[in-house]
Amino acid sequence: MSLSRVLLACLFLSACGSAAAPGGYGHPGGGGPTSPPGPTPTPLAGVASIGGCQVFPSSNPWNEDVSGLPVDPNSAQYLAQMNASTTNLHPDFGSNPTYGIPYVTVHGNTQPFVTINFTLYGSESDPGPYPVPPNAPVEGGSGSTGDRHVLVVDIDNCIDYEMYDAFYVGPGWNAGSGAVWHFNSNALRPYYWTSADAAGLPIVAGLARYDETVQTGAIYHALRFTVQHTQAGFILPATHFASNCSNIYCAPMGLRVRLKASYDISGFHGASLVILTALKKYGMIVADNGSDWYISGSTDTRWDDTDLDQLKTVPASAFEVVQTGSIIH
Repeated sequence: MSLSRVLLACLFLSACGSAAAPGGYGHPGGGGPTSPPGPTPTPLAGVASIGGCQVFPSSNPWNEDVSGLPVDPNSAQYLAQMNASTTNLHPDFGSNPTYGIPYVTVHGNTQPFVTINFTLYGSESDPGPYPVPPNAPVEGGSGSTGDRHVLVVDIDNCIDYEMYDAFYVGPGWNAGSGAVWHFNSNALRPYYWTSADAAGLPIVAGLARYDETVQTGAIYHALRFTVQHTQAGFILPATHFASNCSNIYCAPMGLRVRLKASYDISGFHGASLVILTALKKYGMIVADNGSDWYISGSTDTRWDDTDLDQLKTVPASAFEVVQTGSIIH
């Protein structure tokens, strides 16, 4: 859950829309979705997918193997600010239907598109209409007072539509902000733009999903997590910050950590073992302000909470920060 969403407008919007992104992490978008050449091909084995759509190209940072990247020279300082010595991992999802972040798949060729009225950050949102059903699940449930994310994946065209602070008003939706992500593209948000997430990132790409974790038995992408204090800066692929910390060792949005190769996970089993295996290879990315070391996952009543509770025994000190790019302020 967000503790703050201190948003900055881009002072140099034209530059933000055209600047090349360092680190090989794609490039900022131009303020809205571009026309894709077509849906992402049926994914091959060993890649993240939803409904037959590959979730971003294999070259996308979410799908990058970071097990061999160098440790950030400030890793220890970042970890100290994230309370790593006194905090364990925490799965921010489970069998409770109001827990976790839900998403729904639709057939965009037949699902009606509806108007989206942006109530907070319309100037940084991709305009509608979006193919959002009236009964699309809302994070926390219909009465939630939290972030109220609504995530809709069009599996006909492999496009992800995401909203923050969303309310159904019939026939469309009100939303604080919204972003559209083409799964066949590495394009980022313009610099300093939010998305449905405080870091300007896609949300669905960073969830631990039941279908892959339990049914497939493997996660092929980085996960999303929160920390309490983030700094006024971001590392690509993040494009936005929501800072309440002036300390340079507070984690910037987009900071990536991985579980140390030396940490023994042989005693774990089930979904927890799958998640920890992925955290060694793909790591996880700071995506929002929230409770320290809370990992995001999908809302699904089929999760085994006893299994997931194993994650709560993993100390945050078993992680290290990896170098993925420079901080942009």
